[in-house]
Amino acid sequence: MMDDMHVVFTLVGIVAVVLAVTGVCSKYDLPSPLVLILVGVIGSYVPFIPDVRLEPQVVLFGLLPPLLYAAALQTSLVDFNANRRAILLLSVGLVAFTTVGIGVLVHALLPDLGWAPCFAIGAVVAPPDAVAATAIGRRIGLPRRIVTILEGESLLNDATALVALRTALASAVVWHQVATDFLLAAGGGVATGLAFFAVIGLVRKHITDPLVDSGLSFLTPFAAYVVAERFHASGVLSVVVAGLLLGHRSPVLQTAQSRIAERMNWRSIAFLLESSVFLLIGLQARTIINNAVGAEVTVGRVLLLCAATLVAVIALRLVWVFIARFLLVRPGPDSVTGQRPPWTYTLLLGWAGMRGVVTLAAAFVIPEGTPHRDVLLLVAFTVTAGTLFLQGLTLPWLARRLKVPSPDPGADALARANLLHQASQAGLAELERMEEEDPHAVSEAIRDRVRRRDFAAWERVGAGAEETPSETYARRRKVMIDAERKRVLEIRDAGTVPHEVVEEVLAMLDVEESMLDYSEGQRDRVRSTRVAFTLEGDCYHLREARRPVQPDTPGQCGDCLREGTAWVHLRMCVSCGHVGCCDSSPQRHASRHHEETTHPVMRSAEPGEDWRWCFVDELTG
Repeated sequence: MMDDMHVVFTLVGIVAVVLAVTGVCSKYDLPSPLVLILVGVIGSYVPFIPDVRLEPQVVLFGLLPPLLYAAALQTSLVDFNANRRAILLLSVGLVAFTTVGIGVLVHALLPDLGWAPCFAIGAVVAPPDAVAATAIGRRIGLPRRIVTILEGESLLNDATALVALRTALASAVVWHQVATDFLLAAGGGVATGLAFFAVIGLVRKHITDPLVDSGLSFLTPFAAYVVAERFHASGVLSVVVAGLLLGHRSPVLQTAQSRIAERMNWRSIAFLLESSVFLLIGLQARTIINNAVGAEVTVGRVLLLCAATLVAVIALRLVWVFIARFLLVRPGPDSVTGQRPPWTYTLLLGWAGMRGVVTLAAAFVIPEGTPHRDVLLLVAFTVTAGTLFLQGLTLPWLARRLKVPSPDPGADALARANLLHQASQAGLAELERMEEEDPHAVSEAIRDRVRRRDFAAWERVGAGAEETPSETYARRRKVMIDAERKRVLEIRDAGTVPHEVVEEVLAMLDVEESMLDYSEGQRDRVRSTRVAFTLEGDCYHLREARRPVQPDTPGQCGDCLREGTAWVHLRMCVSCGHVGCCDSSPQRHASRHHEETTHPVMRSAEPGEDWRWCFVDELTG
């Protein structure tokens, strides 16, 4: 009983420390993964904190499946497919390249160690970690293409590394056997993942209860992993394939409530597991270091081996990414900018090779009787902690130094507004077909709600400091919701209304308030950004609208001034230079100008914005 209580107390303590450290890091804008590792290292030397050891089976069967599944659900299958060559070259080619390179290095520094353990430690330190890469990459705002490649690489490279590790430990290294084992494991993992996608997808079509659907979602990664491993296939690939496909098809397979619940549940699970993993990495420090120092190898040789392996891991990745970029992949133009990614993207991709918990857990898979096992464990710990600190801390500086642009919230806002407009047009067209079935005359109310939603999206594109109509609505509505919630709670305390009814009304208010908070957060990210949008598609009018014109009323809507009305954002006709107000404004003078003149294209007249809108094709450019 005491041992059980000790385990429970340890788990509670880990979660408490994770929450406290993450809260402090969020407040002071610190990288929480690195701070958690540092706290763990310090904690490992505190006398009253017990030794914590990461059992490989706990990591490989307990932590890895949910972390991979959560990452796969959030990864775009479209983007993954668009970058598949780069992802496969990194997740398979780079892992093999690193495994061989590190194996040769370790054998040169420890000649009495057989080739199999050398290649085993090479496979252990080869795969970068999805958690570490994306946690730091998203925080500093790396370009989306780099983040996509890092995510895709980290989802697949564990499979390559674990197969290589298993093969190296099984017997003497035979290269054709390694290739055969990998192909069988990969093929079986993909087949298992496809089978789970088909089964789960079929079941979900008959599930409408979000609770049942959430339970099925929790079961999927563990079942997919265990079944694949039971047939000696790659559990990693099975989980990744199932997660990618289920995430891609979720808008069709799941109800809206189920999607919201799944998204929030997996975000919470991934946050706790990811953060706990970083803390656990640090808590291994004292035990691993003490065991390695007490080994037969001299301290100097141990330090040389650890430092050389760390440097080699970083150097091998940089060499491989440039070889792959200029000789093998030769990436095409970006879908948004229309330009090929510069060499600076390749350098950032090479530098973002942080290792994580899989490296440390895989090291413990090396059998107890292996010569110099404690030294190999220290090598794995050094590579994990070293890459996280060295590359994790310098990655933001390198991104700034190379002047690599982060995703532009303004451009995102413009794309979001355009996408919502396209969706609204499809919905309104469907509404037109239902006009004859409108006995209660609700169509106009629906149109008004759709228009307001679109207006709010377009208002967030503007960079002005003045409060827009949608922002005024959100501010006043949130005050109303507070009053409504207060009244509902008063009635609840009086006990005159059933508890279930009260909870349902409170949930409705919470959903509406959360939508308002989300819109407010989007607005704050867009402020002070320069919107540049160059995608024109097949729109002839946008391509032809290149002639510079001068505004007739710079910085103001002349029609509003004459009529005594107010404008929200300004637009300018690229044909004649007429400045009018946007559709969120009371009089919608920009649209009225198009209706009167049929001039097809207008551009934003707001400071720092460079985008255009075609009234004919209803496209941005």
